[in-house]
Amino acid sequence: MNPLAALLLLVGLGLSPAAPAADRRPNVLFLFSDDHAPSAIGAFDERFAALDPTPRLDAFAREGMLFRRSFCTNSICGPSRAVILTGKHSHVNGFRKNGDRFDGSQPTFPKLLRAAGYRTALIGKWHLGSDPEGFDHWDVLPGQGDYYNPVLVTAAGRRRVEGYCTDVVADLALDWIEARQDDDAPFLMMCQFKAPHRNWMPALRHLDLWDDVDVPLPETLFDDHADDASPARAQEMEVGRHLNLVYDLFLEPDDAWDPNAGTALDASGFRNLGTMTSAQRATWDAAFADENAAFRAAALEGEALVRWKCRRYLKNYLRTVRGLDEAIGRILDRLDALGLADDTIVVYSSDQGFFLGDHGWYDKRWMYEESLAMPLIVRWPGVTPPGSTCDALVQNLDHAPTLLDAAGVDVPADMQGRSLVPLLRGETPPDWRDAIYYRYFGHPDVHDVALHYGVRTQTHKLIRFPATDEWELFDLVADPDERTNLFGRAGTAPLAAALAQRLGELRESYGDE
Repeated sequence: MNPLAALLLLVGLGLSPAAPAADRRPNVLFLFSDDHAPSAIGAFDERFAALDPTPRLDAFAREGMLFRRSFCTNSICGPSRAVILTGKHSHVNGFRKNGDRFDGSQPTFPKLLRAAGYRTALIGKWHLGSDPEGFDHWDVLPGQGDYYNPVLVTAAGRRRVEGYCTDVVADLALDWIEARQDDDAPFLMMCQFKAPHRNWMPALRHLDLWDDVDVPLPETLFDDHADDASPARAQEMEVGRHLNLVYDLFLEPDDAWDPNAGTALDASGFRNLGTMTSAQRATWDAAFADENAAFRAAALEGEALVRWKCRRYLKNYLRTVRGLDEAIGRILDRLDALGLADDTIVVYSSDQGFFLGDHGWYDKRWMYEESLAMPLIVRWPGVTPPGSTCDALVQNLDHAPTLLDAAGVDVPADMQGRSLVPLLRGETPPDWRDAIYYRYFGHPDVHDVALHYGVRTQTHKLIRFPATDEWELFDLVADPDERTNLFGRAGTAPLAAALAQRLGELRESYGDE
């Protein structure tokens, strides 16, 4: 598009005719959360409309482009982050599962932006085992980090900061951005929150939020997975069987409680209660006391108990999301006040999706939609029309080439993703991908999700479980909740064969033999 035509297009869309992005190098603000399901964002889904958990993110989506088919390549925290940094699948960048150590010597998009003159910073969750590289400044949580009074690590050492982790991370990111006001160089700020990761500890100001609201439960809460592949029944991530009343749902331990009983345990939140200040702990305990007492008195069993657990889980999850939403709003407001908004690409995403009781589960890891889907919203003033949406198939694989391309930096030929810049301009290339490839490597590991890989197109999904020699086939148009496995049913063999062939082609093209 020539400059005059671009100017006329912007005016017609009601946008400010700012200088084209090609004439300047934009700042990049990369806002990233952990385990934020698109279904918990109003702009993506009306499931929790009565609670309105994300008013600021919803408003932000109206200012940019919302990607409705954004997916991860490997639905687990560390691997997703490594894919974003490198633009390469897990089997190429070497970080296949949590517990691996990221090879910081390899090229990453922050390194390339820094070499091109960008100031670079990383604040918040890192979770890749090694120290961050490619950043002028970094200040990160060790491992998963704590929700209250978190420890933070820099090159100079460790310190504990009093406060709520989401607020602390936002404050540190704003401090760094404000210190750049007199610097003519563009910046990359990667602001990465712990929230809303397990154990879903809300800020004190949100502990009573939605107390009187009946949070909706998913229709698939009691899915028995009867026609799914056997690994779907062998996992350890069920709301009913595996969410822990003390560790995950914050009931006070009683005499019958065994802290070592059960599977897929995560005691980090319970331990974090012990590092609260006395005032923080008193507020926390008071907020749950009446509800906990009523639960003990009710002596719930069976499906009634599962429903109670799911509601407690969802409310704390969504309260944690509200704190995240407020922090993002505060950062965006400050960006406006500093006069930086028009010159800054702002990206919001999360490392993968999450099960909010869907299919009876919590956590992620699977190739099923709730886990596979990532939220992605991009605001690029003067380039991306406000309120636009995109239905093209995109992946976290594409973040690195996109931000390099937007900054005018050459994208390395060995990056496996594609730049989203044409899509952000409202132009879908005729050769855009028709399918995505997924592979999960994390077995054996917590939650006992089997190794699997698969292909997803705009309309169908095929998943392969090699250890048990099983397949799953879903029609995503007729069956968006993936309740019916079509593999092996009459008349589906040609479709399964075509998808298997496409899967093989993708594995070969990405070098995953």
